Amino acid sequence: MNSTHPNGRDTSIIDISVIVPVHKGGENFCICLSKLSLFLQENTEIIVVIDGHDSDSWQLAQSFPFKVIKITDNGGPARARNLGASLAKGEILFFIDADVTINPDTLNLVAQTFANQPDLVALIGSYDDTPGATNFLSQYKNLFHHYTHQSACEEASTFWGACGAIRREIFLAVGGFNQTYRYPSVEDIELGYRLKQQGYRIHLCKTLQVKHLKHWNVVSLLKAEIFYRALPWTELLWQYRQFINDLNLKQESRISVVLIYGILIFLLLAWWWWGGLMIAGVFSLVLLLLNLSLYRFFHQHRGLWFAICTIPWHWFYFFYSGLAFATGTIIYHLKSNLRTKKAAFP
Repeated sequence: MNSTHPNGRDTSIIDISVIVPVHKGGENFCICLSKLSLFLQENTEIIVVIDGHDSDSWQLAQSFPFKVIKITDNGGPARARNLGASLAKGEILFFIDADVTINPDTLNLVAQTFANQPDLVALIGSYDDTPGATNFLSQYKNLFHHYTHQSACEEASTFWGACGAIRREIFLAVGGFNQTYRYPSVEDIELGYRLKQQGYRIHLCKTLQVKHLKHWNVVSLLKAEIFYRALPWTELLWQYRQFINDLNLKQESRISVVLIYGILIFLLLAWWWWGGLMIAGVFSLVLLLLNLSLYRFFHQHRGLWFAICTIPWHWFYFFYSGLAFATGTIIYHLKSNLRTKKAAFP
């Protein structure tokens, strides 16, 4: 049975410190803070870390009843989150991005989950299925992310900084986020790998959902997907040997990458051999069937035409993911060989 404080507060609820790093957050940042203020609970503190020169975000954050910290030079979200964590008072650190919004039950859900599971070290959620930006690419990207998390294992293989909570004591003990990442990258995944390596448990709570407000266009999407995520993530995979059948690394995704390159190869061969066109057609059918559950999800949420339009983008995703993995693998092994030579001949 839960005990209560004389003022009515449930004492089984754990204190939370919400940490929001921001660099030129704009309108989305304003919406993020407004929702935090609206759903703020008495057992929660909000810490906003202004990363670098950003007078607009500074002035906006100052208008809310939050703790606001300003860093003079831009060092990336990893350093900003670590600074916020070092000043936090809550037993649980809840990290969210400056372009997401929480729901009325978000903070209570985080606190109750940790209170009910004493052995739980970290918790991650997902984006919801109603993204803030209405253009096609933003809807596709955020819904794809929602589907990926909602169909993943609840025993999570890594951490997620956009909506992730962790016990403060453990976070500080493992050294927090890796501050060598000077831009929004895979610092959250790297932290998750370290936590798992040390035997800590991370839970994917599928009912813990936040709304993503980011507007994606072709340039911003490809830049983030390839240079900020895929390439550094590939190096992490080799470093930690975390080739786990989960999230973006599921077996069907790996097979899909092979199939997309097989389609391209046989389409090229079709210029000299008609059989190449037939094989490419078979591969395309297999690729379509392999990802049919995702396309059905798109159909259910946004209709048939939207689902059809996502297919070429999804196949393009497999193409650049495979290219980034191959490139990242080469970079990793080149760096590894260089380190070995330096160690042998100091």
